[in-house]
Amino acid sequence: MTFHVVTIFPDFFRGPFEHGIIQKAREAGHIDIRIHDLRNWTKDRHRTVDDRPFGGGEGMLLKPEPLFDAVESIWPERSVTEPRPPGSGLEKKVVLLSAQGRKFDQRLAREFASASELLLLCGRYEGVDERVAEHLADEEVSIGDFVLSGGELAAAMVIDVVARLQEGVLGNRDSAIFESFGEEGLLDCPQYTRPAEFRSWRVPEVLLTGNHEEIRKWRRKAALEKTARLRPDLLKPDLLKPDLLK
Repeated sequence: MTFHVVTIFPDFFRGPFEHGIIQKAREAGHIDIRIHDLRNWTKDRHRTVDDRPFGGGEGMLLKPEPLFDAVESIWPERSVTEPRPPGSGLEKKVVLLSAQGRKFDQRLAREFASASELLLLCGRYEGVDERVAEHLADEEVSIGDFVLSGGELAAAMVIDVVARLQEGVLGNRDSAIFESFGEEGLLDCPQYTRPAEFRSWRVPEVLLTGNHEEIRKWRRKAALEKTARLRPDLLKPDLLKPDLLK
């Protein structure tokens, strides 16, 4: 899978993708990450990417021209004249990172992971000209109900989450299934490692028995209990039926 990032701060990405799983995935050819400087698509000597909002107000907005030119240069086939419906199932998706967008979660990450290429537009300043969201982006995405200084940090997070879902990126293919927000949307069960006793706190005895069926049952019950305690909003009523707790 190929990720493109359009940003006015390309140096921001020198560090996040040079460590751990993402670095190994790049080296193995499972993913490709290409960083594009938005200022390369400006036409004035000051390389201007922003301007004041019509109607007045605080802050500056990213201009539409360089963003459209960037996308249409990276993907010439994506010359845009009509709005595209959200979630259009395209093999190549343009994603605008914005505090006003659809909240990014594991379900949306799986949708993105099915694309062949993902192009992330990093917002900055007070925001982005609305015509970018309406006519250029396939999705407008937020990583949470808060405001960042720009979309670069959000872009790095989206790439990390989506990259983990690509074939071959994780050493164990089941890791992306049996973790928090997996197929059932639950939090992961509590996990323990050696020593079996630490400062008088013991690992649950069932995990030491070697009985895989009993361990499976315990993990499912513990995952439901942890989700109910920390994220009750994730629980669906049918998950609490007695026969599903087995």
